[in-house]
Amino acid sequence: MAEKRRVGVAIMSDSKSAAADSDAEFVSQAGVSALLRGALLKLLESRPEDPVGFLAEHFGHLSAEADDGGAEQQSVIRALWHLSLAHHSHRSAFNSNVRVAYELLTQGVPSRLSGRLYSEMLRCLCSEGGLSGSTAAPLLRRIQSHDYEAVPFELFRQGVLTCAVFADYIRKSQCLYAAVASAPDRPAERTLCQAVLSTLREALETADGTDVARYLEASAKISPAKVAQAMAEVHPRAQRQDGPTMDAQEFEDAAAALFIARVRIVT
Repeated sequence: MAEKRRVGVAIMSDSKSAAADSDAEFVSQAGVSALLRGALLKLLESRPEDPVGFLAEHFGHLSAEADDGGAEQQSVIRALWHLSLAHHSHRSAFNSNVRVAYELLTQGVPSRLSGRLYSEMLRCLCSEGGLSGSTAAPLLRRIQSHDYEAVPFELFRQGVLTCAVFADYIRKSQCLYAAVASAPDRPAERTLCQAVLSTLREALETADGTDVARYLEASAKISPAKVAQAMAEVHPRAQRQDGPTMDAQEFEDAAAALFIARVRIVT
């Protein structure tokens, strides 16, 4: 009788183990783990007042996007999702996610990502990074490929990294503009903006051109507080007079041009 009980326990244990393996395999193949992990990361990043409502809206948005597009559109959505899981500064995790995104887009066929789909991915990345179409367009013209071209992984990785770094760079340039603007609702003095852009240009010129991330590191060294202090010393508030101004979009375009000029054109 005791032997039968042991056999019964062993059978139940094996059955549970097989069921667990089957469940894990199902979850892995369906991509649920990545979706849940990404949703939690988004939740922690946003920290909304209604976490449950945020998650419901998030998954509802993903479902709507999947219903609206075909297999190719769904692969783009999943690739973008994986790319959002790690910041580009976490290079190992970022590169791993770039590899997964590339495989999703190529459906396991090495080096057969079309230039058309690659360019679409870059446009989506810029949009997800908060870049306007006008700001992103000059960069995309440099790094996108022709529709008929096959894009290898290394080119894909470099393009994705460039877009991610560029989005961060633009956000930093917006902080620099805010630092020299006298008020949020008024444009900044042109002379101050030109001085900041000149400082930014010098920082970019000292960066290592082999890695676009170095441009971001160079620009990050120019903190808003430091710029504001330097501008105050050069041009004391008491001596300021009403004169030519530069709005935020013009400043952003000028800062973007400094970065884009250093990005190698894809030929």
